[in-house]
Amino acid sequence: MAIKKQKSVKSANWSRLSTEKLLGWRICDLGLSLKNSPVEPLIERLYSELDKKQLTFRPHFWISDEWFCPDGIPGVSIPFFLIHPRLRRLELENMLEVEGGDRRWLMMLLRHESGHALLNAYNLDKQNEWRKIFGNPNARYPETYLPRPYSKRFVVNLPNWYAQAHPHEDWAETFAVWLNPHSDWKKRYAKWPAFKKLQYVDDLMRGLKNRKPKLRNKRTDYPVEKIRMTLGEYYQEKRDRYGIDHPEFFDIDLRKLFIRKEEGGHEKASRYIRGAKKEIMDVVERWTGEYKYRINEVLNDMIKRCNELDLRVGDNKEHLMPELTACLTMLVMNKLHSGGFHISL
Repeated sequence: MAIKKQKSVKSANWSRLSTEKLLGWRICDLGLSLKNSPVEPLIERLYSELDKKQLTFRPHFWISDEWFCPDGIPGVSIPFFLIHPRLRRLELENMLEVEGGDRRWLMMLLRHESGHALLNAYNLDKQNEWRKIFGNPNARYPETYLPRPYSKRFVVNLPNWYAQAHPHEDWAETFAVWLNPHSDWKKRYAKWPAFKKLQYVDDLMRGLKNRKPKLRNKRTDYPVEKIRMTLGEYYQEKRDRYGIDHPEFFDIDLRKLFIRKEEGGHEKASRYIRGAKKEIMDVVERWTGEYKYRINEVLNDMIKRCNELDLRVGDNKEHLMPELTACLTMLVMNKLHSGGFHISL
């Protein structure tokens, strides 16, 4: 059924609408503001962290459809779904997780994006030493990247080993770890090749103490008031983008876990997977860094195939949960290491 677009009525209390009706609203008509939002106090916390480092730079923030820091702008876009509790719930319903949905995760993202904004503000990637440390800043941004999960040449801040995606992301992740007052980076990364990058950031930031930025504009890009798509259209596009290239499984994997009906099984394997889905996804996400939405897609495919094969739970039920979780983790990690699976940017 097509979703009917909601007319522009900002005064309406959309936060009390059903999901079906809310999906018909255009994002520009939600009347969102950073002021008095759940994000505002964490922005202030970020400013406090910068102040403690004696950095005068303060990135400006605006609301858009996702996290980003455009070239030539010393500021950061924050996704609209973080601005209101009802929108966070809608994001959770559609994507099974909320990027930046808790205070710790949100601060990691704010530090990361502020690293991009600071780089723009001082033109840091124009320096020869920066390029020696992080690489060519003009390298083309890939649509996907193949991470090396155990590489110690990169720090780890955001999920999916994001520092490995591009020299600019390597910089932003390294800056985020350096800025975090709880990272204890001098001990944690002491024996890593990535330590050289952290030491470089530390030295570079000392040189920027109390120095005004070269770039001070307050421009924005694709602000929320210009996003005319509906919430329904936004989530359809997002699900399409995140649902591609998920790890496949094979019948042989399922038959190691479950048995055929004629072999004596009673409970349907599909029913068991549905009941264990949340617990499995939490564990696999924690150990692989993969998006929950993609893990859920794989589990849904497993459920469908188990029904087609009429597979059942055998006598090994007490060991089934760890085995199923291990199988799914193996599938994701094998994809990462084989080069057949890439993470979308």
